[in-house]
Amino acid sequence: MGESIALFDGESLDGWGITGNPDSWEVEDGCIHCKALKGKYLYTVRKDFRDFELSLGFKHDPWANSGVFFRWTDLENPVQTGIEIQILDTHEKAPATTHCSGALYDCLAPIRNTCKRAGEWNTMVLKADGSRVTVIMNDELTMEADLSSWTTAGQNPEGSPNKFERPFCEMMDPGHIGLQDHGGNVWFRDLILDLPG
Repeated sequence: MGESIALFDGESLDGWGITGNPDSWEVEDGCIHCKALKGKYLYTVRKDFRDFELSLGFKHDPWANSGVFFRWTDLENPVQTGIEIQILDTHEKAPATTHCSGALYDCLAPIRNTCKRAGEWNTMVLKADGSRVTVIMNDELTMEADLSSWTTAGQNPEGSPNKFERPFCEMMDPGHIGLQDHGGNVWFRDLILDLPG
């Protein structure tokens, strides 16, 4: 039996740190609220998360931009030392792109846009197991990736460019889990992390 951890107690930001403006993140009505004050990131103080299943709920205002980061190893450089699952207002956008909600950011588009309209609650289950990463959003398989396929820095397996200085096949170290402030109000709730036994 593995360990199950409530990353958020519904009342405080205990166990979390903030990069940038500390006023950008607050607890509101039992949720973590990103107020879009360029607080940049909220991150778990614990940095030993490698393989896990993370479930959470989120909603956002129109045009909001955020993300869930994992295996983030350097607090000064989350983009290049962590992996991001995009959160973005892309309800019903087709075709889906590598910047749509549920994407492996800049690397693999979701199967389709499964996110709900702005203002509605979404569920996300992110599973990381070695090189295998899956996202289930609103009870539908949204993205499935094998990080071992990313073998060249700055390039996706099919040859398109990405912004990353290291190939994702090397991103296997444990690290922080983080939430991004990249513009717009976003709310998170029910952050539960299940670790393997």
